[in-house]
Amino acid sequence: MTQDQKIKYLSLSLRIFGTIFIVGVYPLMMWIWPEGWGWEPRQPEYEQMIMGIYATLGVFLILAARNPIEHLSLIWFTIWSSIVHGGIMLVHAIADENELANLIGDVPALFLIAAVLWVLVPKKREA
Repeated sequence: MTQDQKIKYLSLSLRIFGTIFIVGVYPLMMWIWPEGWGWEPRQPEYEQMIMGIYATLGVFLILAARNPIEHLSLIWFTIWSSIVHGGIMLVHAIADENELANLIGDVPALFLIAAVLWVLVPKKREA
């Protein structure tokens, strides 16, 4: 894949993930599959915080999609925060048998986002 193709796909990925963060997290947590995207006991304060943080990040990812090279620090933040968030949730989902659905819901979703962006983001020697 050429550098231009990687940037094109990176831009598209940023738009897709940004849109999902803005409009997808709430329905997934509340209606579509709460077992795989929420945690028990339900905590409205936690849920609102997560939705607010991810919606905000989504807006900035969409803005970064215009010129990803100028926003590499935001992209790397998204990668590493997704790995850390997913890792912490992985440990808790394994430790709590009531949260096993998260092992096929939000946990792999965060690792997938990190992996896609990691592969597509230009490294220093490529940029």
